[in-house]
Amino acid sequence: MSNAPAATLERPAIDSFAAALMIGLTFSWGLNQVAVKFANTGYNPIFAALLRSAIACALVWLWCRYRRIPLFERDGTLWAGIAVGVLFGAEFALIFLGLDYTSAARATLMVNTMPFWVLIGGHFLLGERITMQKFWGLALAFGGVALVFSDKLSLPGPEALRGDLMCLTGGVLWAATTLVIKGSKLSVASAEKTLLYQLVVSAAFLIPLVPLAGPLLREVTSLATGALLFQAIYVVAFTYLLWFWLMRRYPASGLSSFAFLTPAFGVLCAGLVLNEPLSMRIFAALILIAVGLLLVNRPLRRTLPG
Repeated sequence: MSNAPAATLERPAIDSFAAALMIGLTFSWGLNQVAVKFANTGYNPIFAALLRSAIACALVWLWCRYRRIPLFERDGTLWAGIAVGVLFGAEFALIFLGLDYTSAARATLMVNTMPFWVLIGGHFLLGERITMQKFWGLALAFGGVALVFSDKLSLPGPEALRGDLMCLTGGVLWAATTLVIKGSKLSVASAEKTLLYQLVVSAAFLIPLVPLAGPLLREVTSLATGALLFQAIYVVAFTYLLWFWLMRRYPASGLSSFAFLTPAFGVLCAGLVLNEPLSMRIFAALILIAVGLLLVNRPLRRTLPG
């Protein structure tokens, strides 16, 4: 993975290789909520989030050592790095805890509202104007969220709404992390350094929160442990770095157009792997959020001056 500027490496359009990788990545991210559900059967949710960050941190650090990526130079990113690490830790504490109460399908839809919170925050904090096209994408997405909360048929239990709110707040914190990165010197730092800030600080942040979720261990099985390692080694350490590699070589707008696949794969995996009840409202919510993501990420057409 090169540290050369994206402008010198970027391809003019998404080719079949990048498209195939993006389908694989979005499937992996959609499957992630299912993996959290499995990991929670064996481990305290916050402890699982802590272990995930710690294991992934070690692997990413080894990668940086292998590639000789500088990490400790003074570049003015320390305080922003601490902030994104705390936000990252709080985000996953809420998501892992939330999945103790709600279904993976509902959690996937809640967490993947992140781009819409970024859109709102960018409008007020970064001066990134919301166009009419993006506004309608926002409206559709929040219509989808309303449908999820109104759907009683797929509720796994009476406390599911608590889990839904936790995962929705996790999506908000994910957006806040993105906004801090975009609005600080982290925007020009290496992707690996930014990811390590999140992993190192989040691991430290989560340590005192572990007792809030009960005993460290539940019914530890090979499936629960495998699901935890899948998240740490594959999802965080591998797919995140692969995503950054793609971002350096292909147009961001083209890659973002695949965003709608993550909630789609998440809902489908929840139904197929966990046998969760998927009502028509859940599918309708998925369609609204997916179309909203397409509108938000779709480049505006530019007309030539007459």
